[in-house]
Amino acid sequence: MVSGALQIAGLLVGGIGMIGTFAVTGMPQWRVSAFIENNIIVFETIWEGLWMHCIRQANIRMQCKLYDSVLALSPDLQASRGLMCAGSVLSFLAFMVAIIGMKCTQCVQSSWQAKGHIILTAGLLFILSGAVELIPVCWVANTIISDFYNPLINVAQKRELGEALYLGWVAAFCLIAAGAIFCCFCRCWEKNRSYGYSSPTYYPTHSQRLQGKTEGSYSKSQYV
Repeated sequence: MVSGALQIAGLLVGGIGMIGTFAVTGMPQWRVSAFIENNIIVFETIWEGLWMHCIRQANIRMQCKLYDSVLALSPDLQASRGLMCAGSVLSFLAFMVAIIGMKCTQCVQSSWQAKGHIILTAGLLFILSGAVELIPVCWVANTIISDFYNPLINVAQKRELGEALYLGWVAAFCLIAAGAIFCCFCRCWEKNRSYGYSSPTYYPTHSQRLQGKTEGSYSKSQYV
């Protein structure tokens, strides 16, 4: 009961992280225009994402345009595009492997030992996908903060942290947490399995005891 609930909890947390990863990859709010000093045009907001940039005017009208070329992106966004795609694929693969290896899933010609290895593989994939997602999110956030405090950069070109970065941190944490849950479950399951398969104590039955007594008395009578 407890092991099944733990697996379901890990699957739910991993599913949330996977959906969050997909959302972060497609969201344009990676970089948001900063309103500081003379940049007081508050009715227009600029969003910059991995695939497009958007201009939102007074919370009413929004126009988005795909980037004409990958070279139009900064180096951190170029790398982030590939890393986020890789993280999305890994999270989806980990989610599917976790479903296959769950205890409640009945597969043909499957053993508990094989499912334990599958669960461990799913946990490692979840942790790997979370780590891959953390790299671009932290990289872009560090670039934004460095440019914000750089006096050589024009105020109009400075950006703030967008909602996609915060969601990316949450999604990466969920993926790593799901991987830790599956890995811990697999480790605890192997310990219980090793303890449970100790050699059983042999107790003779009543008929076997009677047969032993009869054979013993018969052997003694032969010496008389």
